[in-house]
Amino acid sequence: MSQPQAHFAPIADLEIKDARIIFNPIWDDLEEQYGAENLRFPKEIILLGGAPGSGKGTNTVFISQTRGLTSSPIVMSSLLNSPAMKAVKDVGGMIGDREVLSALLHELLKPEHRDGVILDGFPRTTVQVECLKMIYEKMTRLWREHYGTPLAGRFRQPVVQIIVLFVNERESIDRQLKRGREAKAHNEEVLRTAHGELLETRPTDFDERLAGHRYRVFKEQTWDALLSLKDVFHYHLINAQGAIAEVEQNILKELEYQSSLELDPLTYNRLRTLPVASDIIIHARQELVKRLDDYELNTPELFQRVVSFIENTLMPVIKLHAISGHANINSEEGLLNEPAALGMLIDIFSERGYHAVIDVHLIEIPEHIDLASGKISCRVKKVHRINIRFKGSEIRRG
Repeated sequence: MSQPQAHFAPIADLEIKDARIIFNPIWDDLEEQYGAENLRFPKEIILLGGAPGSGKGTNTVFISQTRGLTSSPIVMSSLLNSPAMKAVKDVGGMIGDREVLSALLHELLKPEHRDGVILDGFPRTTVQVECLKMIYEKMTRLWREHYGTPLAGRFRQPVVQIIVLFVNERESIDRQLKRGREAKAHNEEVLRTAHGELLETRPTDFDERLAGHRYRVFKEQTWDALLSLKDVFHYHLINAQGAIAEVEQNILKELEYQSSLELDPLTYNRLRTLPVASDIIIHARQELVKRLDDYELNTPELFQRVVSFIENTLMPVIKLHAISGHANINSEEGLLNEPAALGMLIDIFSERGYHAVIDVHLIEIPEHIDLASGKISCRVKKVHRINIRFKGSEIRRG
């Protein structure tokens, strides 16, 4: 007599189910605690990963400056710093997924992170990867639900990017041990002089075997977790083996500004016909993106008129000055009499990589002379002087 066959769910399915079991109650608690209308997450989340000693802490400030982020990074190892959790981390272990996810979601809701934040140390497991996808799905759903409503400004299109700093095992171990030696010397000096603050150390900073184990845990768990997101989010793998200046250049090359990643899709579609200057200088990037999206959401008709005016009237003149990179244009266009249109024009040029300055000149033009009194009546002509600068051609001369 044949025995009934046992049926087992694939491992991947079990992992996803486990992730939902962890994620759903935590999300429900958030909605109950804050209210769904107050679940305002960052516009941009940069997941910063890398092996121990790869330079995450060293390069975080540079990445923040490159992306125009002003909030402090979320460092999971600091966020999860209870005595029990610290004991697990000290021997190279990892904290449970439920505790990690709960702490992270509450931190992401803090107002200082709303324009964007760097997240260091998440995800590190397959379950956390699935939870990250669920977070992004929820953020995207909130954006779509509120799009075109009075709350649209609170729920902006989310952007998730992954940056992985890579070093090999030998470099990782050497850097961990070097950090341990430097921290030990620093702490001894603090204790001797009673000046300064003690640096945190961990056993892996002083034991080559433990340092190697910590690297292998990263390669076997965190590396695979991050790599699995390569086809889901924008992914940057950066060689961090070299000197700081070299690594910074590698980061700059990877993080070139891409408006298609950051602007609302309708906003980007509206602007994509305008040429992008060769070198875009991002000034107050987060505020600029926010204003442009607000134009598209709140005053789309005026926004389109300004875009058409630039494309059809100003761009032909600007292109004639491509070599010099400097165009002065006088215009009596009535559209520019609207203050909101002037702000849009400047922001649009900034987004496309140009620098625009507009001056308003009032010119009195004689129209009538009173022969009896000799009084001259004038009409006032308003002229907008638009000064456009950008990086011109570097063509050889002579």
